[in-house]
Amino acid sequence: MSVELLAAEDRPGLTVVDRIEGRRFPFTTRRPVDPDPGDDGQFRDPVDAAVRCRVGELELPYVVAAYVRDADGEMIGECHEFADRAFPDGEYEVELAAPVKVYLRVAGPLAIESTSDEMRISFGERRRIDVGARSFHEHPAATVTATAAPEDLMATVSTFGSALKTTSPERSFPSLRGHPPTVELGDALSVPDGVAPPETGLCVEVPRERAAVYAVATLAHYLGARVRPGPEPRLLADGEVLRVLDGPSGLERAVTETLRHLFLLDCVVRTEGRYRLDLHERRRLEERVDLPLRDLYHAPIAERTRRYLDVGAEAVDDLVPRWTLATHLSPSPDAAELLPYAANALSLIAVERPGSDGDRSAPPPGYDAFVEAGEPVATGDGADGERYVHVSGPDAIERAWFGDGRAVNANDLHPAGARNRLAGESSDGPVEIALVCNDERMAEEVGDGDLYGDREELPFEVDVHREVTRERLRSLLAEDLDFLHYVGHVERSGLICPDGALDAAGLDAVGVDTFLLNGCRSYDQGRLLVEEGAVGGIVTHGAVDDANATAVGRLVASLLNAGYSLRSALAVVGRRYAVEGRYDVVGDGAVQIAQSESGTPNLISVSSAEDGYEVQITTYPALGTAMGACYTPHTPSVDRHFLVGGELPPFELSLPEVVNLLSLERVPATIDGELRWSTDVSPADLP
Repeated sequence: MSVELLAAEDRPGLTVVDRIEGRRFPFTTRRPVDPDPGDDGQFRDPVDAAVRCRVGELELPYVVAAYVRDADGEMIGECHEFADRAFPDGEYEVELAAPVKVYLRVAGPLAIESTSDEMRISFGERRRIDVGARSFHEHPAATVTATAAPEDLMATVSTFGSALKTTSPERSFPSLRGHPPTVELGDALSVPDGVAPPETGLCVEVPRERAAVYAVATLAHYLGARVRPGPEPRLLADGEVLRVLDGPSGLERAVTETLRHLFLLDCVVRTEGRYRLDLHERRRLEERVDLPLRDLYHAPIAERTRRYLDVGAEAVDDLVPRWTLATHLSPSPDAAELLPYAANALSLIAVERPGSDGDRSAPPPGYDAFVEAGEPVATGDGADGERYVHVSGPDAIERAWFGDGRAVNANDLHPAGARNRLAGESSDGPVEIALVCNDERMAEEVGDGDLYGDREELPFEVDVHREVTRERLRSLLAEDLDFLHYVGHVERSGLICPDGALDAAGLDAVGVDTFLLNGCRSYDQGRLLVEEGAVGGIVTHGAVDDANATAVGRLVASLLNAGYSLRSALAVVGRRYAVEGRYDVVGDGAVQIAQSESGTPNLISVSSAEDGYEVQITTYPALGTAMGACYTPHTPSVDRHFLVGGELPPFELSLPEVVNLLSLERVPATIDGELRWSTDVSPADLP
């Protein structure tokens, strides 16, 4: 079972544990809890596990969004920070947007109170409550076998819509899209029963070219559309051409613009449904156009899509949040295996155009040749004969790459990393981390193990190992660890130990999920770890000096500890250190080793303003808070929701509000241009 609800061992209470993603959410109660098995079918939304117990109140470890619905399923209350809501005797279901989705069902009075950092749900007296929980982890329901023929790939991508849990605008929530079937290459097309797309009436036509099929994969998944050959790329509804997906900008640009447009309007229209949130983007859109939002919400998806495309792009474009991921693929058959993972992340997809050329620029450190060019990739050959790639193309917070060569500014994808993540399962114990220091000159990076594990609600088990031999390192890499942080020398022959080099190519097994190999030229060894069983890790392309490597390593560790993914951690590190071309991610860069306390990793920038302070919050993707998720700043003067993705609109806050915001959660903060940790900032440090 992926999710369990267990009586707490260290205190009276209940703990929700997601074993696959290594997440947990503890409740504290006044008396010990003895949960009985519950009925998971009584909840309106699907849950992975349910229990029944008697409690008088639940104390949460920190504030999360709480949505209260009545017996008819209507949302009658929304609680965040500084809430003080009382609901009379009745039947209620409370949805908690915690790191693991939690639902409470209770009959009786209900009260929710919160401050900036505490939340309590009270039931008047000890009552029977039902607690259900669902993981944000999405596992593909099936595997499609495809050949490299474009028609077979069209049939394969046509199955992606089968994962949608709804065709309503709510599918813009990441938890309601589902994971498309995985794809394996074979000698003949084989589509399992039960993975047909929904009957949406939508179809995408493209030429018989692999690159064209790849480019429309995410759009087809999001719309639940079939893909078929046609005279030109176009989107159809019930046989009517809604939009030609080509033109001067090309297929990929047209698909990107169409997906962005439809997605933003779905996010606005869904506020007429189960989640009637005060959305910033809705306010802005209603200032520009008069749309029948309720009619659009209830319209069939084909009709809704048709009417969306009648809305002018100028009313929508600047409201779309910065897209979280752009995936750059080669048009090779092997890239087809990565399409489900890209579509699941709602990634924009760009396909490499062979033969691009450009002007020379500075090479990655440690190499003597690199070419930078225009859309979407530029390549050059390094001194070691490798092909190095600089990707551009669709604007996104994070980039990923799969093709011939090594990307120097994007997550270097590997199908094995994605497969390993889906196949893995964490224990219900603490986050297990091994720190290995095989170079005493970088001992400061490891310290006494204090880089990880300062989270009260999330237990860590951190072990420090120094001067590790080859056999001991081989043993550590085989252990079922959440993360391995290696500090030391790396050569092409392997990870350097006191008694020689350990080559990852010779490992019998890799049990480590994620890793940081903080040594020179560790790319090859990191890639091998992924091929042998790891999910993903951070590696280096060339030489790194000890002082900068130590600083980067410590900052990466702190960000991972705070719930950032591998990709997002490296993106934030790049705000302070020159890491592009030096450090990169191999494997699945979306993986996290810890959960973000607020659910959405973020960075706070503070600068002085005329009447106080201007605060800019940059949001980063994480499990459960990908495209379509909402974020609300933890300050009483901001009373609306924002779509996750890059920078939110700036806020003007008073000194007490800024101090409180910085103290709530340990996140990176830029104070007058200097990168700090928010909880280390005092009022005297503010500009």
